[in-house]
Amino acid sequence: MLASQQMSIVGYIASGLSGKTLPGFTRPLVRVAIAGVALCMAVMILAVAIVRGFQQEIKAKVAGFSGHIQVSRYDANQSYESSPIPLDQPFYPYHHTWAGVTHVQPYVVKAGIIKTEDQIQGIVFKGVGQDYSWERFSGDLVRGSFPRDDDTSSLHKVVISSRLANSLMLDTGMFVRMYFISGANGQLRGRKLEVTGIYETGMEEFDRVYVLGHLQLAQRLSLWDSSQVSGFEIFIRNMDQMQVIGEEVYRSISPDLDARSAAQLYPQIFEWLRLQDMNVVIILVLMVLVSAITLISALLIIILERSGMIGVLKALGASNRMVHRIFLAHAASIALKGMLLGNVLGIGLGLLQQYTGWATLDQESYYISHVPVLLEIVPLILLNVGVFIISLLAMGIPTLLVTRVDPARVVSMR
Repeated sequence: MLASQQMSIVGYIASGLSGKTLPGFTRPLVRVAIAGVALCMAVMILAVAIVRGFQQEIKAKVAGFSGHIQVSRYDANQSYESSPIPLDQPFYPYHHTWAGVTHVQPYVVKAGIIKTEDQIQGIVFKGVGQDYSWERFSGDLVRGSFPRDDDTSSLHKVVISSRLANSLMLDTGMFVRMYFISGANGQLRGRKLEVTGIYETGMEEFDRVYVLGHLQLAQRLSLWDSSQVSGFEIFIRNMDQMQVIGEEVYRSISPDLDARSAAQLYPQIFEWLRLQDMNVVIILVLMVLVSAITLISALLIIILERSGMIGVLKALGASNRMVHRIFLAHAASIALKGMLLGNVLGIGLGLLQQYTGWATLDQESYYISHVPVLLEIVPLILLNVGVFIISLLAMGIPTLLVTRVDPARVVSMR
């Protein structure tokens, strides 16, 4: 009963320490502290949301083009002229062999060149079948359309990147000649193909070389039959499980096959993405420090301004612990107000960017044309809880000053 009475007294006195009852000098300082916490909170929310969104966008671009996991012939030679593997596999077309796998699609790659009247460009022709997941790639289609699976003439239609289109001065509806070397005798084969679509992933690894076309044409150019492919692209439900599922796939396929995740195929991209986590950590640490210093400074001034009240409370029998709780509760209210405003500001700006895309990026440098934002409930909760706990720990330091206030001296001065 006594403990509950003390808590009610603490809450009553702490609520009385509102901005309206503070001295004129202290009132704007509290407002600045609330604004500082709000600004730091908004920056932290946006930093986490932008980096998470950026990582998801880039991973989705890579996976949309090459799959989360690739199965191909085990070969030390990492060229585009790979050895064929049978299309008939235990995991294709029924991909329920592994949990978490949503789609499996075959592909054939063949190195070649594009030749126009005055230019020549090396390319990699990637043949895809009727079960190719075009919807994963649809967001990167700049203009035109993908070849229709039910169209018999799609055998001679291709989709090229905007980079190739600009350098070779090509556009949709135009025809272009491509040449390939086939067979052991190095026979040159030429094909006249129609450009039906132009894509732009922003990923130089793809845009500078890849041309998408029909699986059957790629098989013919490689002198393979319809039962042979270069490999399979496997898509999974949860990208965070890519390494785990990739290892499971590797253990279950035949010894002459190899399974590599997108992170293993493009380590430079995924390593670059991992470096972004360090940037977020640095931003979070700096913002928490700024927020904590702001709160400590404001609380120190409030305690000094209220030294007379502290002396009176002690003279009336209040313990140091009770006075400590009063000012800690008041400081916590300041932090909570700032955090609430920060959440409104951060989430509001994040949603605005998510739905409008008003903040843009240089696609050649960042692979995407806009600032991506991914607002997730769990990171937001963890961020708020972490900031509040750290703020309480930081605010406990200045409240220790109440133990140094001598009630007899303060009361005699009054």
